[in-house]
Amino acid sequence: MTNRPLTLVQLRPQARASTLGPPSTLAGALQRMGFVQPDPIRAPARAQDLILRHRVRGYRAGDLDRAFQRLELEEDFLYAHGFMPVETRHLLHLRADPADEAWLHRPDTLAAAVLEFVRATGPTHPRDLETRFGRDRAINGWGGFSKATTRALESLPHYGLLRIARRQDGIRIYAAAPEPLPLLEGAERARQAVLLVARILAPISPPSLGAVLALMARRNPGLGPLAPVVRDLLKVGALKQDVVEGDRYLWPGGTAEGCHQAVPRDVRILAPFDPLVWDRRRFEHLWGWAYRFEAYTPPAKRQFGYYAMPLLWGDAVIGWANLAQVEGQLQVALGFAGSAPRSQAFQRALDAELTRFRRFFACPDKQPLPS
Repeated sequence: MTNRPLTLVQLRPQARASTLGPPSTLAGALQRMGFVQPDPIRAPARAQDLILRHRVRGYRAGDLDRAFQRLELEEDFLYAHGFMPVETRHLLHLRADPADEAWLHRPDTLAAAVLEFVRATGPTHPRDLETRFGRDRAINGWGGFSKATTRALESLPHYGLLRIARRQDGIRIYAAAPEPLPLLEGAERARQAVLLVARILAPISPPSLGAVLALMARRNPGLGPLAPVVRDLLKVGALKQDVVEGDRYLWPGGTAEGCHQAVPRDVRILAPFDPLVWDRRRFEHLWGWAYRFEAYTPPAKRQFGYYAMPLLWGDAVIGWANLAQVEGQLQVALGFAGSAPRSQAFQRALDAELTRFRRFFACPDKQPLPS
């Protein structure tokens, strides 16, 4: 606990600075972030591209896909399924299998055959497995039916036996996983994983962090209970905490410098899953209104829009934007939680952000890849 309690006026720039630093290369941004949460909806673009465009110089829609193999990125489940550098994936494997007495995953007959086929064949499209193994059905985790080979393909990467090598028209292409790096001891993996999640979403409320870590522990039972890890990190100062105007927040030590930095007076249109707005509990506390992602809300009940994106002005999220490309033109509809800013400074900043959006979409096939 710090001696001088923070205020919301201080916490807002800290929240922004913790994730929206100076833009860098794609490789640098991914290493700094450690994880990017995707979403397949393109309204106006996929979430991973909308997130990275603020953090990568000259980023264009689809750059992550084009650089995926070159940067040796991974897809896996942290607190959600997403893209990550190999260092993050290393914290997740080898995953323990609670169905086995020794907690070692032993593929069943079909999964073992699929594993052998992919290892022998090389990068494999799921339809190649249908040709080889047929289209038998199996119950999936939600009680519905899916192809048995697809179920095998889902389980093998989960346990680190296969990896997602790339995507082809949105379809995962699977390949054999490389030889694993030397395993970290379980307690150290848990410690680093908790600090990583806390850094990505910092500053984060304890209920939100608890929910995130519960998801992570459920998918990684070998990490053990993570609530004691949080308590130990607080004791040694690796995690800091403070009560800010009635709500408690946590962040890794050394990441609170943002409250002392000048806040850029720019406008940023953020993805619904951007780390800056991910914690909805914190969102409402920091900015005084409740934002909701409404893509799966019936149209008649939507307040903001199908894919309304939070609108950041300086260190305040003041409203939302709905963007669409129609016949090559960017259409913009804005909404505000309070009164719309009328200053010329806001209008100039908004125009600059919309210009960045137009450049973001202008991506010819031969666009140089960011390094």
